[in-house]
Amino acid sequence: MPGMVDTHIHASQYSYAGTALDMPLLQWLNTYTFPVESHFKDLEFAHRVYTQVVKRTLRNGTTTACYFATIHTDASLLLGQIANDFGQRALVGKVCMDRNNAVKHYKETSQESQEETCRFIAELLKKKYPLVKPVVTPRFAVSCSGALLGQLGEIAKNNNLHIQSHVSETIEEMNLVKELFPEHISYTDVYHKHKLLTDKTVMAHGCHLSDEELTLFRETGASLSHCPNSNISLCSGLLNVRNVLKHKVKLGLGTDVAGGYSASMLDAVRRTLDISKVLTIQDPTHHTLTFEEVFRLATLGGSQALSLDDQTGNFEVGKDFDALRVNVAAPGGPIDPIQSEGPKILLEKFLNLGDDRNIVEVHVAGRKVVPFTEPTATAE
Repeated sequence: MPGMVDTHIHASQYSYAGTALDMPLLQWLNTYTFPVESHFKDLEFAHRVYTQVVKRTLRNGTTTACYFATIHTDASLLLGQIANDFGQRALVGKVCMDRNNAVKHYKETSQESQEETCRFIAELLKKKYPLVKPVVTPRFAVSCSGALLGQLGEIAKNNNLHIQSHVSETIEEMNLVKELFPEHISYTDVYHKHKLLTDKTVMAHGCHLSDEELTLFRETGASLSHCPNSNISLCSGLLNVRNVLKHKVKLGLGTDVAGGYSASMLDAVRRTLDISKVLTIQDPTHHTLTFEEVFRLATLGGSQALSLDDQTGNFEVGKDFDALRVNVAAPGGPIDPIQSEGPKILLEKFLNLGDDRNIVEVHVAGRKVVPFTEPTATAE
């Protein structure tokens, strides 16, 4: 089957995945996330965490990942190197934030953020990694000044780069954005006016976007990353995927580690179906998503959301071979085959019951990357 595409994952939060899910987003960031991310100035710590997250996501069938790192340029470059060494297709973002009143040592000045982003982009592109590219990454409007957002929009435009951030994850966050940017008509408008909504933009969450904002997403070609585990775990909101698709907005799925506690895209598939069914319970006229639709979101939908669908997402002739070899009947695995079944039933069983024990091989761009071989160190 095609490899899965994780359109939103914080590699730097992997060390505490599965814990710290006891408070809403803004308090969660201040209490857990920012203190942990500040440790990534230590490159030894960064190497340990980033190696584990790349290996774990590959084992789980993520052939393409769109990563948030931290504000630390050298550690972010290290994440790019590790993804390249293990053969994962990746967009890697050095986080930009010049506002942080809660953890005052974990932020940059606007000038530092601009300069370090340019250094990160230049150094990562200079490596000429075939599958790893930079993505301009303002953390979210709450942690960026308007001046910084504008500078990042220009940097992305001048270098024709991808952009990633967060939008309308929680009501509390949206109210804070209104206070910080009172001259803008919506959260989406803040990004749009700073040239950060392009056809290479992916915004995580969007649980509370208005129809007018979704229309702006469609008109600009920007995409959304649906992160259902995180939206449930932090009690953020329930994205109506059907409504997003109705507005013809590009949409992929994300694990959003560590707000989402699982680094597996199979979990993202299951939680997407769960949320769709919850919406149907709340409103019986809601048209529940099918597993086939969600499978598409986890593969081709994700590649479209990242504007990489000319390279990956399905087995169309001319695209790279990003693929999983799945054995539904893997010995000691979680699925007990009872009788002979057709491919569609086997796929449904794998999506609902399978795990990394069923993923026998992972291929990225025609190269077998799982089972692992020891990566060759990248020449400096």
